[in-house]
Formats: sequence, structure tokens, C-alpha cells
Amino acid sequence: MSAENQTEGRLRSLQEHLHKEIPLLDGIVADFRTLDRITRRVGYFDKEQSYTSRMPWWPLISVLGTYSSGKSAFINYLLDYRLQATGNQAVDDKFTVVCYTNDKQVRVLPGLSLDADPRFPLYKISQAIDKVAQGEGRNIDNYLQLKTCPSEALRGRILIDSPGFDADAQRASTLQITDHIVDLSDLVLVFFDARHPEVGSMTRTLEHLVRKTINRGDASKFLFVLNQMDNTAREDNPEEVFAAWQRALSQQGLTAGSCYAIYNPDLAVPIEDDVVRSRLQRRREEGYRTISGRMDQVGVERAYRIVGMLRDSAVALQQQIVPELGHFALGWRKATLVLDGLVFGTLLLLLFAVTVWPGYLDGQAVSGTFKKALDQNRYVLIVFAGAAVLAAGYLHHRLRRRASAWVMRRRLSRIADPIAKANYGRAYRKNSSWYRSIFHRQPTGWSRRNRRLLARLLESADATIRKLNDAYTSPSGAASIGESDSSGAQVGTGRAADAADRVEDRAGGVTDRVEDPSSN
Repeated sequence: MSAENQTEGRLRSLQEHLHKEIPLLDGIVADFRTLDRITRRVGYFDKEQSYTSRMPWWPLISVLGTYSSGKSAFINYLLDYRLQATGNQAVDDKFTVVCYTNDKQVRVLPGLSLDADPRFPLYKISQAIDKVAQGEGRNIDNYLQLKTCPSEALRGRILIDSPGFDADAQRASTLQITDHIVDLSDLVLVFFDARHPEVGSMTRTLEHLVRKTINRGDASKFLFVLNQMDNTAREDNPEEVFAAWQRALSQQGLTAGSCYAIYNPDLAVPIEDDVVRSRLQRRREEGYRTISGRMDQVGVERAYRIVGMLRDSAVALQQQIVPELGHFALGWRKATLVLDGLVFGTLLLLLFAVTVWPGYLDGQAVSGTFKKALDQNRYVLIVFAGAAVLAAGYLHHRLRRRASAWVMRRRLSRIADPIAKANYGRAYRKNSSWYRSIFHRQPTGWSRRNRRLLARLLESADATIRKLNDAYTSPSGAASIGESDSSGAQVGTGRAADAADRVEDRAGGVTDRVEDPSSN
């Protein structure tokens, strides 16, 4: 099957999925198809690429963080299922994608199952890995695995458990997967270990997982969690541990909220001081309640994020990609004209020096020299002129290519992301093809018709957001569409809420056991 047919098949499957899961987004696949087509026309996408490959089909929650920060234990507690191995040291060196299964048996599938299936996150991630670490894409099983779990808390959504984050030791391919997961996720939980909250032990982690998120348009999807706070109970003031961690985050630019302190009640150490125990329990319950609430909302937030991604991608094409191609074309034109001027100017001077200048020195007028040469060698000069024109055309195109390669290297050197670099390189080459005039003002494919299509697409995205608002809000107090089971607009939030209730019930039961000394 050709790449174009594969992409079209993915779009059809995604349309069927959205029709079933989020009927309000029925028409958005057509808008994505239009946006893909325009992006290919300007050369930024190839036939296999699509904006829809930048998102998983189900709501995605990723759990990132430092080694021994309790990520896997948190997932086990959330799912009420011992799925992930836990320990104080690194126990898993792969990214684990966890999804629901009706089968009671847990299965562990290789990374290839994710790389080859467009319904899951990390589809075709091997290609992205190859761009930053040549040849590593074929070793995809060393980086990824898929686990199935029968926990009801997983219905309608996907979790990703990352290996412990240690940026000093990470290879470029692992960082590439981390960044890709962050971009795909609807909610990102970043875990830190309360036993090692000092800045020195997590400087690199703060740099990659905190500082880089501050200026993102979707920064609100990041929640920063100081886990295993029960281990600080013997400190003179556990609150100071939390405050020190918050100061470390603020030094990276994180000045708003989204910071929570929790611990796993199933694994908690006994807390003897009643005051400290009460304070830590209250903070833990507040943290779990907020985190569970955000997880409940990923279905609804995802509907907005899909539309937001469509809109942001269209705006990026209009305001970033196309202007960048325009800057490239301008630089290419200037470089070509400079090279043409230098080379052809030099050749004309040499021609003048060989054919005209000797006669001028003998006292003949320039016009007379040309007339004499034309009378004596008319046919030879005509043939020579034709050959000269062909040679000049060939030389001009060689100079165009050299100018294009020089400008392309300069502009690509400023782009850090390997996927964006490859896409821009493709677009630069298409916009400097042999048939393109250096005087074109607009990038190839950026016609008036396509500009109108993009404007209508943005209007359609705004209309879809209004439909979602009508479904999930009701300023007048009337029943909203989201309250109707028949509309299909709840996007699985009821199932998520049920799972959260079960987690809260378990947390309450364990809290009672911890508070009762006789139970220890």
C-alpha cells in the first residue's frame, strides 16, 4: 500500500473513531485532510505525513519524572492493580504504554506494536528516532513496550509510564521520545522524589521537564508532584521540604500553582506525630483530589485540544512556515543574483578583453570592431551565441542550486528539532526547484485558493469550539448537551469519574488504617 493510501486509511479510521467517541467532532477530519493537503502543496509534508499522526486516538496521560520518584507505584495505586514493577532503583528502562483490555490476563507487547499502529501514541516514532540517532529506529523494542490491563480506570484513556529521567545519561533518542510524548499528552504528571528535593540532584531534570514547559501554549497540562512525602515525617518541618522544592521550581521560572505533595498510602511509613500525620494526610488528599479531577477531565479537554491542535497548526502554517519559506526564497534570490553577477560579469569582462579590447587598442572604434567581426564570421557567431545562451542557462541553474544549498544550510542550522528540520529542508528544495523562478513572491502551493481554504478552516475550527461550549457549558442554567447520554458528548468522563471514586474510597480506607495505631 502506498504512503498516500496509508494516510488516507488512517484518516478514515480516525473519522469512524471520533464519530463513535466524540460525535461533536465528526467534521474535523475533513478539516485535517484539507490542512494536510495545503501543507503538502507548500512542500512541508510528504505524502505519509499528517497532522492527525501528532495525536493519539484516546486521551493520553503521561507520567514522567526522576528515578525512584514513585511513578510506577502511583500508577499501580491509581489502577488498583499491581501492573508495574516498583523499587528504589531504576526497575524499567522502557517507555510503557498502558491500555485497557477485556482480557483478564496482562500482556506485554513489543514496541513494534506501537510504532506500526496509528491508533496508539508513538506511531512511526522509529522514524523520528532515526533522525536524531541514525539506525536506532530499528531498535524500537529497546525503547517501548505496550502493556494491557483489565483495570476499569483505564477505559477510554491511555497511560504512559516513562523510565526514570536522568538527562545527563539519556541518549538523544530517549529525549526525542520524551519530547514527543509531552507533545501528544493531554495531561503530564512530572514526579520528583521528596527524599531528594535538593536542587543539585535534579538540576538537569528541572531544565528539561520544567523550564522548557513554561512558555508552551499548553503549559496548563503539566502538574508537578513531589511524591513520597511520608518519608519526610521525621523531619523537623516537612513543610520546609515542600517549600524548598517549590523554590527550586520557581528558579526555573515556574511561578504559578500546579505543584502538589502526595504519598502512596499503600506503601506509607508509619507517621507517629499526630500533627505531622494530619498535615501530610490533608496535603495528600488535596493533591490526589486535584490530580484525579484533572484526569477525569482529559476526555473533555482532549476534545478541545484536538480542535486547538487543528487551529494552532493552521495558524503555524500561515504565520510561521509560509513566512519562513518566503524568507528562504528572498535569500535564495539575493544569493543567486550575486553569484550571477560575479560569474557572468567576470565572463563578459574576459570576452571583452579577448575580442574587443585588442581592436580598440589598434585605434578601431568598439562599434566598428563588432561590425567587422559580425561581417567576417556571421554564421560562426550565430552558432557561438546560441551555444553561449545554452551554456549561460546551464551555468545559471548550477549557480541557483549552489545558492539554494548555501541558504538552506544557513537556515537549517537555526532549527533544533530534527523533524522540523527535515520538513523545512523538503520545503526549501521544492521551493527552489529548477522550474521555479527566483522572482516568485509566494511559496509554491500558497495560492489564493489555498489561502481562502485555510481561512475557512479556521472559521470551521472556531465554530466547532462553539459547539463544544454549547455541549459543556450552560450560562443560562438550562440543561446542557453534556448531560444527555444520547448525545455522546461526555467523552467517557463518567467512567473516569467512577474510577476516581474508587481511588478516593481506597485512599480513605488506608487513611483510617494509618491513623489507627492498633492497625500497624
